[in-house]
Amino acid sequence: MGKENLLKRLAALGFPLLEAEKEAEVNLTLADLVKSHEMKLWEGFPVALANSSEKGLFDYYKTEGYLRAPSDKLNLGLLVLFSLALYKTLGLKFSWADRLYALFKKKDLRQHYERCLSALRNNRDFAVQGDVMSVQRVKVTFNNYFRQTQAHLDDLLSAKEAMGLEYSLSQVFSPKQKELFLKKLRNEKLTKTEKEYFSRVVKKRVFALANPELHRLSQKLLQHL
Repeated sequence: MGKENLLKRLAALGFPLLEAEKEAEVNLTLADLVKSHEMKLWEGFPVALANSSEKGLFDYYKTEGYLRAPSDKLNLGLLVLFSLALYKTLGLKFSWADRLYALFKKKDLRQHYERCLSALRNNRDFAVQGDVMSVQRVKVTFNNYFRQTQAHLDDLLSAKEAMGLEYSLSQVFSPKQKELFLKKLRNEKLTKTEKEYFSRVVKKRVFALANPELHRLSQKLLQHL
């Protein structure tokens, strides 16, 4: 039951992607992830860390505060450093990554980070506290998460662009004219009446909009508004 509860909470941190929870719940969930000692869950730690940190919900010291055993506190640090090494290996730059790395000043922890980098760059499985972490599975898990995130972002941008286009068309064309403009753009068949109206009215506006000099003057005018 405890594991099922943990998995449900991890769903909010990238397993799969859902909305993040409250800050306290996020840090507690990450602490429980560390305490689970389950390698397959640990392999997904970079996903949970990136997702929660990007949303400003991860606090290293608060997460550490939920851990009592010194070994768990150490594991948290090792997993964070492993995650940072993964991001660097994949060429990802997060605004919070350097600040997080700066928390680890001990030489042995910095050496652990360098070993992580070497293992990740050479696709060599890595030992963490006596267990073996599959570098390949870590990369696959994170790349799947990153692709989903990027696809979601692309969808949002597409929707935003579509809304902007819809608004702009509404400023220039009447509803009927806009409908014909889009139908023509999509190569949809027009009725005889629609063709005549398009040629008589809409086409003239399209030519005006496509005029480069008009576009240049409009841009110049906008600079003074």
